[in-house]
Amino acid sequence: MQTNPRLNIRQVTWANPVGADLRAAQQAELDSRFGSTDHEPGPPPSEADTAVFVVAYEKCSGQPLGCGGLRMLDEKTAEIKRLYVVPYARGSGVASSILAALEAQAHSHGFSVIAAEAGSAQSDGRSFYESAGFAAVPNFGPYVGVNESYCDSKRLDSHSASHTAMA
Repeated sequence: MQTNPRLNIRQVTWANPVGADLRAAQQAELDSRFGSTDHEPGPPPSEADTAVFVVAYEKCSGQPLGCGGLRMLDEKTAEIKRLYVVPYARGSGVASSILAALEAQAHSHGFSVIAAEAGSAQSDGRSFYESAGFAAVPNFGPYVGVNESYCDSKRLDSHSASHTAMA
């Protein structure tokens, strides 16, 4: 699952304390961006519906730099949830490495489509997914009818998963 020689990306349980701390930091940042704690349509992800959750650690220091997970939507589709990188590590390839690891894991779990949602206060997230080959799709699931949500997806096959993992 290694995609960046400066990182160790480890699959952990949803309950992992480091992952929980990173998710809490992400939610605090989103609360600030949106000006509210009510910014996630539908139920939040959980251990029960998260197929994979990873934490990226800096090799030289062991510091956790980011995380991300895959929520199972159906037998063919996984949604990226809680993709987050600590502010001081942004722009260094950590998010791309986490995404590559998640795409490879999605493919290995048999998913053929990976989806993502970013809210109106997350233009950086929308740009990130677009640069990673995602395309805009109609809002799905709990995002249907939510004007502040922007949904994207990407088809996965062995070529796309291995290409992303090498990027």
